Amino acid sequence: MDLLVKMIFGAPLYGTATPQSDIDYKGVFLPSREEVLLGRIPKCRRYATGDNHCKNKPGDVDQDLYSLHHFIDLACQGEIVAMDMLHAPPNAWIVASEVWKEIVRHRHRFYSKKLMTFLAYARRQTAKYGIQGSRLHAAATLLEVLKQKDPKLRLAHVWSDLPRMDHCGEADPDPNGIRQYQVCGKTFQATVAIGQVVPVVQKFLDTFGQRARLAADNKAIDWKAVSHAMRAAIQTREIIVNGEIVYPLRDAAYLQEIKAGRLDYYKEVAPALENMMAEVARLITGSNLPDQPDRQFWDDFICKTVETYRFSIQ
Repeated sequence: MDLLVKMIFGAPLYGTATPQSDIDYKGVFLPSREEVLLGRIPKCRRYATGDNHCKNKPGDVDQDLYSLHHFIDLACQGEIVAMDMLHAPPNAWIVASEVWKEIVRHRHRFYSKKLMTFLAYARRQTAKYGIQGSRLHAAATLLEVLKQKDPKLRLAHVWSDLPRMDHCGEADPDPNGIRQYQVCGKTFQATVAIGQVVPVVQKFLDTFGQRARLAADNKAIDWKAVSHAMRAAIQTREIIVNGEIVYPLRDAAYLQEIKAGRLDYYKEVAPALENMMAEVARLITGSNLPDQPDRQFWDDFICKTVETYRFSIQ
């Protein structure tokens, strides 16, 4: 296969490498003539020296090579791996073709409000390792009200008693026009019995309350994953504010502190991550970025590249 680019990736690129870091490479390849004609273009070819069932050891090598078609799809979706690759500096390139250089020159055509995808990973981490106290308070307040009511009654019967605050209150009616109430992202129709709502809210409190307590003690936290979450949010802000990501990252030292678990998750990391995500969401929403990337340009780019390098008479 023809490599369009191959680059150093991961911690060495971000400036967060440690002696325990593995070695990551990413690349993009041009599918063969047969793969194109037969419609069998692979998304990715992966090579790894480590054991798929175990965590990578220092020195293990991971290499992911994306087909041109799949890479363009990833970049149009605002996926973090594609954005990382698009902003990697030339000194990180091991192989670089004119096609790749052309992609980088036009990388701004990938920018859109779909960069909000960058935040998805960060949101999953905050949901996994901690939760805002205001959400726990909302759920606990609702549960206290409901436990004082007859479990056979429906929410509609106690509608005026249900709390209205951050993270809980009336939601839009369902398609049939039935009133709905939501708490911490969970929605209940007004016709549902209180006895059915209570165990759902109780489970939410038990699960996330325990996670919050563990986070408060810096226990059961995947610090590497949390550092990746913060990095994703920081990189998104860089694109919105500066129009690019500069490597190594200016916040590399801070990210290393998080990765090493040297900061208090509940008091320092979680609030900083929540604030960063809120800031980035505001920046994206208020930006002049288009709702969608310039997909027509990239479709034309793929066609031109494949025709030139796979079907033109040499």
